[in-house]
Amino acid sequence: MDIKITKTTHPKQKPNWDELSFGTVFTDHMLMIDYMEGEGWKDARIIPYQDICLDPAACVFHYGVEVFEGMKAYNAPDGRILLFRPEANAKRLNSSGERLLIPELPVEMFMEGLKTLVSLDRDWIPKRPDQSLYIRPFTFATQPHLGVSRSNSYTFCIILSPVGAYYPEGLDPVKIFVEDDFARSVKGGTGYIKCGGNYAGSLAAQYKAKKFGYSQVLWLDGAEKKYIDEVGTMNVMFVIGDEVLTPALTGTILPGITRDSVLTLLRDWGVKATERRITLEELLAAAKNGQLREAFGVGTAAVISPIGEFNIRGERYKVGNGGIGLLSQKIYTSLTDIQWGRAEDKYGWTVEVK
Repeated sequence: MDIKITKTTHPKQKPNWDELSFGTVFTDHMLMIDYMEGEGWKDARIIPYQDICLDPAACVFHYGVEVFEGMKAYNAPDGRILLFRPEANAKRLNSSGERLLIPELPVEMFMEGLKTLVSLDRDWIPKRPDQSLYIRPFTFATQPHLGVSRSNSYTFCIILSPVGAYYPEGLDPVKIFVEDDFARSVKGGTGYIKCGGNYAGSLAAQYKAKKFGYSQVLWLDGAEKKYIDEVGTMNVMFVIGDEVLTPALTGTILPGITRDSVLTLLRDWGVKATERRITLEELLAAAKNGQLREAFGVGTAAVISPIGEFNIRGERYKVGNGGIGLLSQKIYTSLTDIQWGRAEDKYGWTVEVK
């Protein structure tokens, strides 16, 4: 693939690394690739970071035809730039796109564009522990057409953002509000894909939780409001007794790449890790009888986010001793050591950017 590169003539000032938040600062360049029906993906280019000009009738504005991914690049201690399981993100982007009739973007094209962009803006990758370069690939429908139908044109784009911790609490446990009013997804819907509509639909519940002093929402299934789905923007796991439980992939939750990585680590360590449907009543019983030892969210943005408290129907339940659990800490340390190149990657998860 030929990528036309136009470098910025006005480089941005780098952020204050001591005050780096999440998703507010963007690098000098962006990748764009266009799609036109009958011509395929074409015109791959890296250009200075800038506004995107679209027709007001573009399908993305009216029918929400867009999908996206979230991933990171890391500055290893030996100077290498590492990506974590990027091909899995490329494949999941296509899986999401298939649900919305977005044409498949070849994985090789995704990877070449990604590596070229990250290499060009490598000076933006933080060198400090627990900071990284967040990568946002996304595809959106561009055909100007008012009518619910498949678009004939799309744009794929990647932007980059140096980031600190996703949650202000960092690795300190967060408080979670169990949502039994709003619904996030149902089987047969779009809950298993990464599209903006899923997140827009979660905002009201998240706002409600924050009004009560909670960081995120624990979602229940949309059909019966009985089974646990996921927490906020992450998959969720519970340590109940000597077993780690996580909701099974039934078509309503995102097949998280971090989730899969954590399950792989746990099983390699000989920890019993089970994927199945988990009822809210089961969680409630474990919290009451002291069997709920740990709970944590897992996802690209936060990696591991320990949960210290649940609000279930107005009642507060502390998880373990309210602090980060031993297993949560071990998972976080082991996974981030692989991601940052501080430990051997025996799984072949990391990919170097030259």
